[in-house]
Parts: sequence; structure tokens; C-alpha cells
Amino acid sequence: MMHRPLATAMLLVAITAVAADVRTETPVLLKYHFHTGERLGMQVAHRALTETTMNGTTQSVETMTDSTKTWHVVAVDDGGRATLEQSVDDVTMSSRTSDRGSLRWSSDDEGDPPPGYESVRGSLGVPLARLVIDRSGRVLERRDLRPCPPSSTGDLVVVPLPEEPVAPGAEWTIPEEIVVEVPNGPRRAVRTRLRYRLETVADGIATIRVDTTVLTPVDDPRLEARLLERIWDGVIRFDIEEGRVASRRTAIDRRVVGFGGPQSSVRYKASLEERLVAPAGGTEP
Repeated sequence: MMHRPLATAMLLVAITAVAADVRTETPVLLKYHFHTGERLGMQVAHRALTETTMNGTTQSVETMTDSTKTWHVVAVDDGGRATLEQSVDDVTMSSRTSDRGSLRWSSDDEGDPPPGYESVRGSLGVPLARLVIDRSGRVLERRDLRPCPPSSTGDLVVVPLPEEPVAPGAEWTIPEEIVVEVPNGPRRAVRTRLRYRLETVADGIATIRVDTTVLTPVDDPRLEARLLERIWDGVIRFDIEEGRVASRRTAIDRRVVGFGGPQSSVRYKASLEERLVAPAGGTEP
């Protein structure tokens, strides 16, 4: 039989644990709240491994990128529509290949960047893209200010949200179209769907899970191989009171066989972690 003091202590521990994780099943309204002049700093860590096999020989390329991304809130109108500019403040990049060894470069390093990284330094600290979004994260306008590759996992700050209050278990979907370049073939438009699901609401944080489904039938391994980086799953943590994404984790691990002949295969494994940090420079007066 359990002693009364021990039972009381265990009950207090259980009550404390429940109090520390306040969950709700009540519908909540998820909206963005931005302020003119605000700067949001984000730490981004990207890891990727590509293994390609042709005629019995496998080559691998591993890349690692750590950067600080800043979103500058240029303006917010009376309807809550925000104009945002994205820039990258600093970056550390490294790569390792099975046949050529390792290479590393940081924007803090003195001297010229190594071959392949020459254009990176000129793109640091300057606006790369400008977006106008509404309070649900819908992109109303987008303009690339400098050439940059498309993001395979979207933009952290503009994860789409439902317009109505939602409770845990609610789902919403966003259609997308991806234009893919097929080697020695035509460009193809592929329809995909991002499905979001509100998992929990606890301590003011909404945890949202997302996955990607390809809707267009894909029967060409060359096309499928080019889609590898765009088919991802992840978890988003949204700060309800602050009205912004606090963090996001996405991951991919897929393989395609036959993209370059019957004995060929490619595997792409990657992870991306983004975390909101203290405001970069605060809010302008």
C-alpha cells in the first residue's frame, strides 16, 4: 500500500506537469501580427545528402549551410496587409563529395570565396525578395529583387493559415504548381497539394503538421528525380499571441530508380530547421 506522503507528492507532481502544459480544444484564430519597421531574425540550418548511382558506381555529395535570415517589415496597412523584404545577413557553407573531398566557406572569412561561392558575398545584407501578404499568410504580391533559387520548402514567415478559427484536428490544404525542367525533355508543370493539420494548442503555441502530395501523375523517373527536393513533410510551431512562426522543421528522404537507365538511382535526404531569434535590430523608430 502506498504511503500517504508519497501519494501526495506524486499527485502534486502530476498537477504541476499538467499546469505546465496547458492545452485547449477550443477553436483558435491563427493570424499574423507585424509592425512597421520590425525586423525578424531567423537561424536556418540546412543539411542535404545526394547519392547518385550509375553503372554500379555511387557518388555522394553532402552539403551543410547555416545562415541568418532577416525579414524587414517595410509597412503594414490598416487591413493588416504587410510588405516584407527578405535578406540574408551571414552564411557558412560547406560541402563534401566522395571524389573531391571537402570545401568550407564563411562570410566572415577574409579573402575571395572559393570557386562556386563567388556570387554569395554580393547577395548578403541586401533585399532579395519583397512580398505583400495578408493576415492569413496569403501572398498577394511577390517580386524577386535579385536572382535566387526557388525555396523547396516555402518561406518560413508566410506559412498559410486558415481564415476561420480552428480546433486541434482541423485540416486545410493549399494547391501549388511546380514547373520542372526535365533533362533532354520539355518543361513540365506538376500540381501538388500541401496539407496542414493543427495537432495541438498548448501554452499559446499551435503545433501544425504539414505534408505534400503530388496530384499530377508522374511516370517519368527523370521528372520524379527533379521533384525530390520539393516533396517534404514537417512540423511548424506558431506563436498565437505574437502572430508569427516560432520554428519549423522539415525533412525529406526519398529515392528514385531508373532516372538515367535501368541501373541508375538517386537518393535525396535533407533536413531544414528554422528558428525565430531575438528581433534583428528591433523596431525602427
